[in-house]
Amino acid sequence: MAEVSSNTLIPESFHGTRADIAGQLGLMWELIKTPLIVPLLTLCVYICLVMSLMLFIERLYMGVVIILVKLFWKKPDNRYKWEPIREDLEIGNSAFPVVLVQIPMFNEKEVYKISIGAACGLSWPSDRLVIQVLDDSTDPAIKDLVEKECLRWASKGLNITYQIRENRTGYKAGALKEGLKSDYVKDCEFVAIFDADFRPEPDFLRRAIPFLVYNREIALVQARWRFVNADECLMTRMQEMSLDYHFTVEQEVGSSTHAFFGFNGTAGVWRIAAINEAGGWKDRTTVEDMDLAVRASLKGWKFLYLGDLQVKSELPSTFKAFRYQQHRWSCGPANLFRKMVMEIIKNKKVSLWKKVYVIYSFFFVRKIIAHMITFFFFCVVLPLTILVPEVYVPIWVAVYIPSIIATLNAVGTPRSIHLLFYWILFETVMSLHRTKASFIGLLEAGRANEWVVTEKLGDALKNKSNTKGPKRPRFRIGDRINLLELGFAAFLFFCGSYDFLYGKNYSFIYLFLQTITFTLVGFGYIGTIVPSS
Repeated sequence: MAEVSSNTLIPESFHGTRADIAGQLGLMWELIKTPLIVPLLTLCVYICLVMSLMLFIERLYMGVVIILVKLFWKKPDNRYKWEPIREDLEIGNSAFPVVLVQIPMFNEKEVYKISIGAACGLSWPSDRLVIQVLDDSTDPAIKDLVEKECLRWASKGLNITYQIRENRTGYKAGALKEGLKSDYVKDCEFVAIFDADFRPEPDFLRRAIPFLVYNREIALVQARWRFVNADECLMTRMQEMSLDYHFTVEQEVGSSTHAFFGFNGTAGVWRIAAINEAGGWKDRTTVEDMDLAVRASLKGWKFLYLGDLQVKSELPSTFKAFRYQQHRWSCGPANLFRKMVMEIIKNKKVSLWKKVYVIYSFFFVRKIIAHMITFFFFCVVLPLTILVPEVYVPIWVAVYIPSIIATLNAVGTPRSIHLLFYWILFETVMSLHRTKASFIGLLEAGRANEWVVTEKLGDALKNKSNTKGPKRPRFRIGDRINLLELGFAAFLFFCGSYDFLYGKNYSFIYLFLQTITFTLVGFGYIGTIVPSS
């Protein structure tokens, strides 16, 4: 057999040293760059430009409206009828409506006592209050602890029931739905919902219920969340900034201008008749709370947000728990948008302006565009333009608009204004997961219905740190290493290094800082590290 010449396998132009091959590859890159890469990347820049303007106009609109609300709008107790409910001398406690309090929980070993105790401490006539602990725990030991806690409060005269199911069908939505089927619920007019880490103040019902009693058109009263562990670590500070904007601006604007906003799933009181009219709890997405809110709104019900009615809660302080939570909060709305957009368009009970608000502002810009523009522009398109300098990116798109958007976001948490730049870097990293989750929800892909309960630590970390004796925390690489973040860290470092060597606009400063943030997250050095014994 004749010897095969290398000329038959490798084109003549590729013969030579490795340097020659690198030169040939560079030549090929130059050949495809002008006719293909530059137009494609330019198109991506224009798309990002449009999305940036959409988000900017949305945030600017919200900012203007919230200023008008604070300066000129009437406060809730002036917009709606409100007066305290008092015991009547003739009918006694019958002046108070019967209120059901639901506490859904799942293996909540660290916080079950806090939530049950807070519910039992509500200042409401005991004969007009029904507390329902809906326990989907799979750990028999935790089930036993929760049941004993319920019995302890029942022995003090509280009307508290411990309810379990044979399976977790529908997760939280399934548990809430099952709880409303109980015979004694037919006597209840309203239902207050608190997740296992939420701690309402004793006067919570006395401040919220009158709005529902005296205003028959209101279906939901939503309270603001406050965070007991906001100062635990830098990650919880970042979460506080994002959530404070959500409550201070987004919920307030929605409530004041459209009497609509997304129910936050907890720290709210519903009119049970509105739940039933809207079709009850559904488990078709991982945002059952938002699903119910949209359906009730389409039936013509109004919602009221009370910013000064605050409920203490706990932020996820481990990155793993936070990432699972953000997947659910990003995937669920995108999936619900896919399922409900036509239903919203065809609805005849709400105005066209409200439909536009729900579809465009509430869903499309805030739940989808906001994640995608942050990820695609700052993690993909902008770094690539460093390698392709022929593509021009206006400075107002790269710097000015994002800076204004970030500054507007900080109004909810003035005490953290000095952390704003790091918040931008951290949110850019999280946009990777949120964008991925949004696509999963829109396409209804594999993890669209994944439900992982957010882990609450309560006093667990404090108790572990106070435990005497040597500790040898286990180190599992799989629990700490996040390859996706490390991959983007490497990509951004390469682009930053290229800009440092050949660029002229100092983009490498931002790219290196973003590289550091991706790297820290990639190696798990963010959030609270809980030692395992």
